[in-house]
Amino acid sequence: MREFTIGKNDAGQRLDRFLSKAMPLLPPALLQKYIRIKRVKCNNARCQRDQRLREGDVLQLYINDEFFEQPREDNLFLTLFQPKLNILYEDENILLADKRPGMVVHADETEKVNTLINHIQAYLYQKREWNPKWENAFAPALCNRIDRNTGGIVIAAKNAESLRILTAKIRDREITKKYLCITLGRMVPPQGKLECFLLKDEGKKQVSVYHHPVPNGRAAVTLYRTLAVKGELSLTEAELLTGRTHQIRASFADAGHPLLGDGKYGRGEANRRYGETRQALYSYYLRFDFPTDAGLLNYLKGKEYAVQTVPFVEKYFGSLPAFRGGK
Repeated sequence: MREFTIGKNDAGQRLDRFLSKAMPLLPPALLQKYIRIKRVKCNNARCQRDQRLREGDVLQLYINDEFFEQPREDNLFLTLFQPKLNILYEDENILLADKRPGMVVHADETEKVNTLINHIQAYLYQKREWNPKWENAFAPALCNRIDRNTGGIVIAAKNAESLRILTAKIRDREITKKYLCITLGRMVPPQGKLECFLLKDEGKKQVSVYHHPVPNGRAAVTLYRTLAVKGELSLTEAELLTGRTHQIRASFADAGHPLLGDGKYGRGEANRRYGETRQALYSYYLRFDFPTDAGLLNYLKGKEYAVQTVPFVEKYFGSLPAFRGGK
C-alpha cells in the first residue's frame, strides 16, 4: 500500500484525473476498476472517481508497485489493460501468435506501446505467468519478426532456455516457415526456386537484388509454388530457405511478379486499381522440424501449425482448404 498526501497545488482536482497523472502506467480502465472495488481510498474511506480532492486529503492506494514507476520502453506493456492477441498455440515454454497486418512487433520510431511484444508481455503479466519483479534480466521475447504490414505467425519464448533453443533452431534452419502471397502475373515455371543476393540499405530500409556476389550482400533462397490463378493475380506459397530482410517481396519483384499491395517493391498502378495499401503476404504455416536435439522443447518436434484465415486469400480466391497444413 502507498499513500499520497494532497498538497495545495493538487487540491481541487478530480480523483481519477489526479491519479492518471500520478501513475501514467496505470491504464484508465484499470484505474476506474480499482476505484470501484475500493483499492483506492481517500482518508481510509471509499471514494468516487469524480470527487474533488482537498488539501490534506490522504489517498491510500492498494495497487501493485510497478504502476508507480516512470514510463520506460521496457514497462509500457503495463498500459495495455486488454491485450489483443490471436493465439494459435501456447504452453509453459512458448506462445505462437498470429500477428495482424499493421502491427509492429517491436517498438520503433512510429509506435512505442501498441506492439506485439507489449501485448504478449501484458497478457502473460495479467495471467500471473510473468512479472518483471521476479526476474533479474529475462523478459518474454520474440524469436522471429515480420514486417509491420505482413501478417502471420510469430514465436514468443516464455523463458530464457526456450529463447536460446529457438534462436539456434531458426539460425540452423530447423524450423520450416511458409508464406502465402498474391503476386502479379503467372510465375514460369509455376513451381521453382528463386536465388539471389540481397544488399540492405539501412537508410532507405530497402534491399537491392543482385545475381552475383556483392560486398555485404547476403544469399537469399526462396522456394515457391503456385496454388491458384485468377486473372492477373496468382496465389503463391513461398518457403524461406534463408531469412533475409524483405526476401520474398524483393525476390518476386526481381522475377517480374511483385506482390499485390507492396508500396516499396510493387507496382503502384496495380495497387491503386485494387485499392491495396499493404503487401499481400502472410506467414501462414510453421513446422518444428528439429533434426537435432532441442532440449526441453523436444516435444515440439514434428508439430505443425497454420493460421485459420488469411484475409486477402478469402477476398480474392475464396476458401482454399488444400493449402492448410503445408501439403
